[in-house]
Amino acid sequence: MTSSPVISAVIPAYNSAAFIHQAIASINAQSYQVDEIVIIDDGSTDNTEDIVRDLGDNIRFFRQDNHGPSAARNSGVQAARGDLVAFLDADDQWLPGKIQQQLAIMQHNSSLALVAGDMAEINLQDEIIVPSVLNKHSLRETFANLEGAPVPNALSLLMKINFIPTGTVLAKRSSLLNAGGFNEKIRYGEDLELWARIAANEAIACLPEVMMLRRQHDHNATRSMEPLLKDLVKVTSSVRSWGARHLSRQGVDPNLLVAEAFNNLGYWQFSSGQFATARQTFKNSLREKLTARALFYQSLCIMPASLIRGLRQLKQNFTATG
Repeated sequence: MTSSPVISAVIPAYNSAAFIHQAIASINAQSYQVDEIVIIDDGSTDNTEDIVRDLGDNIRFFRQDNHGPSAARNSGVQAARGDLVAFLDADDQWLPGKIQQQLAIMQHNSSLALVAGDMAEINLQDEIIVPSVLNKHSLRETFANLEGAPVPNALSLLMKINFIPTGTVLAKRSSLLNAGGFNEKIRYGEDLELWARIAANEAIACLPEVMMLRRQHDHNATRSMEPLLKDLVKVTSSVRSWGARHLSRQGVDPNLLVAEAFNNLGYWQFSSGQFATARQTFKNSLREKLTARALFYQSLCIMPASLIRGLRQLKQNFTATG
């Protein structure tokens, strides 16, 4: 990639009036300017559209019925005119050198289909609460040592931890389209599935520099965790369906991958007191792969609920005193 490519930034927006002006300003503040900002309003009921229309001539605004962020991003990729596509959520912000750093890496290595980066997390008052997510997961040094080179066994690493924040991605539009875009049937982890599809067939890189500020909201994590874990079962099942050969080649047992996703869901249900549901989930895990963890907890779930609660309380008391 030697000539200057056309770059599109895609923003899915839903009731984003409070923050979208900051997102757009962070794109326009890039040291290397993007060519267009494609905003897909996913059925907002606030004045998002009124705000956006006053924020620049480089904005292309589209409105659709509410179908979720995956559908909005897919619409944005379809509408984009760029050779390269970058994503940003309406309440997040890029740092000024993001595009320039990523483009330099892609021009140096034309085989790269996607370049991601590190991010920090901020609160509603724009205060940094996590300076580096890669560092939080002990991955920053790994990517620093690669110096922009393709991530080896990227699919296998992604299945251990999704190291690609969507808002840091700069990707070839053709690669996004060839991979089928975001899976609109999955609400949590649909980005991971797409990055996995790309990583299975093309080179990807991740830079250790913080390129984005992601805003954390006061969502109820307890209520959202179970749907997330259920969708991760869907993600791992999907990856196995098309990528079993790639996974095995990179040292990952495809069946164990799905079994562990069931195990994590089952443990959450068990910890929440949903013993009958957890028992079935661990049974599903054992159908995929026999593991000691699933066998232990499925057996535990057969006990009377009162006895399980008593044993859990005994463990908690022992841990507290120990």
